[in-house]
Amino acid sequence: MSNPTRTARLLAGAALAALAAGPALAQDSDLLVFDYSGFEDPGFHPDYIEANGASPTFAFFGDEDEAFQKLQSGFRADVSHVCAGSVTKWQESGLLEPWDTSKIDAWEDLNPELTGQDVTTGAEDVYFVPTDFGSTAIIYNEEDVPAEDVASLDVFLNPAYAGRMTLPDNVDDAYALAYLATGVTDWGDVDDAEFEAATDWLRQVHPNLRTYWQDPAELAQLVSTGEVQIAWAWNETYPTLTEMDFPAGFQRTAEEGSSLWLCGYVNLASGEGVEDKAYDFINAMLAPTSTDALLTEGYGQANQAAMSEKSQEELAASGLEEIDAPVLAQLPMSQELRQKQNEAFERIKAGF
Repeated sequence: MSNPTRTARLLAGAALAALAAGPALAQDSDLLVFDYSGFEDPGFHPDYIEANGASPTFAFFGDEDEAFQKLQSGFRADVSHVCAGSVTKWQESGLLEPWDTSKIDAWEDLNPELTGQDVTTGAEDVYFVPTDFGSTAIIYNEEDVPAEDVASLDVFLNPAYAGRMTLPDNVDDAYALAYLATGVTDWGDVDDAEFEAATDWLRQVHPNLRTYWQDPAELAQLVSTGEVQIAWAWNETYPTLTEMDFPAGFQRTAEEGSSLWLCGYVNLASGEGVEDKAYDFINAMLAPTSTDALLTEGYGQANQAAMSEKSQEELAASGLEEIDAPVLAQLPMSQELRQKQNEAFERIKAGF
């Protein structure tokens, strides 16, 4: 991203949350969480409330660039939600301090595919703790699009669907698609040739697109009205369309695979709150008591032990079932690669 990230999907919920947040909802002033609107949901951290008597205090940002700029300008918070691709930039800018993983109860239970290799530092420090994830794959209209047409990610190059396809206005998701389509499943060690191949593929796709969608509500509208028949989409759109009785398919097992986006929390060096409560919050977000609430909203939980208690049917309803196909996990990347992708994506969207 100039990172639209995941926040827009919850903007409508933010208005409802603001209405609900009356005097009866106390906030713990000892911890300020800088977050996407919607993640203040008490169901996501019941253990924190039980331990401290109230939810933390929350402040909200619109996207990660806004959050970064605000923190750089002196705004103080204790922890912040961030998606993995932005972590290197934040760490290199001096905004973060490492987590003490010995204080994170579920650390050994985290899905190793989500923790990956911490590229934010050459030392053993951990700056990013994954908490929530989801899949990005092909959403399509099952009545109009044969399953064999979405068996490969090259469907986005198919002229038969020109003007009826869309990608997210999100550089991480777009490049995850492009790397997969050109044979890369790990962007942690992408070389110049692989970057150029992915960029060329996105450039070929661009003329086939109706638009770049910016939030899930917009995407659901595009698909449900028939304007778009094929989309690279977050998993949460699938249950949304299903609830609308729309014949949506969610293809995560294309020949080249699908992607997995990943967000979590960083420990802000500027924090003035109670440090132990930062760990209370992280532990609550990763606790089994939060798994159902997160899953209901379309988020997988990074606690693999807790997620393993859920049936494949429950996971499939949110588009998160186990699959036998390549998966590109959107783990932290080098700032150099991130900048190259940002610049190239903006040029492609402008038609160059």
